[in-house]
Formats: sequence, structure tokens, C-alpha cells
Amino acid sequence: MECTRCGACCVAPDIAALDKPLGVRCPHLTADNLCSVYDRRPDVCRAYGADEVCRLIEAPTLEERVSKYLALFELTDEATAIRERGCSSMRKARRG
Repeated sequence: MECTRCGACCVAPDIAALDKPLGVRCPHLTADNLCSVYDRRPDVCRAYGADEVCRLIEAPTLEERVSKYLALFELTDEATAIRERGCSSMRKARRG
């Protein structure tokens, strides 16, 4: 499957290499949903490829895609709690 550059993979999952918590927008994701550090992004980001999950979360907006991703993996409540606490890092989110 070809990447649609929707940005959901840069918001929904946690990314330990970037200390990015679940459901929080990556600080390197630009307004047009592209990676601002693409040439030096971490290996976990380099290794990620569009797959069936991308098809399952298709939606008109990034917010809807992220919501569908979190629901698919039953992570909605956890992500909501992280966002409500204002956790800017995985370390802070795990202490929550």
C-alpha cells in the first residue's frame, strides 16, 4: 500500500525514540502533515510502512483518522487521559 501522507502515524501511536506520547501530535509534524526532520528521522519512523491499518482508519480529517486508530487498538481512554494531563513526553505520561 502506498503512503497517503495523512500524518496519523505521527500522532496516534507513541514513539519512544522521539519521547512522543500516545495520541499527541509529533512536534516534527508540519501543518501540512509532513515530517520536518524526514532526512534524520529515527529508525522506527524509517521502518514504518503503510499497511492495512492505514486502510482501516481512512477518514476525511487527521483528527478522525487518529480517533479511528486509537479505537481500533482500544487506546482511546488512555490517549484522552494523556492529553487531559497535558503530557508532552512519554516519561511524563507514564508517571501519570
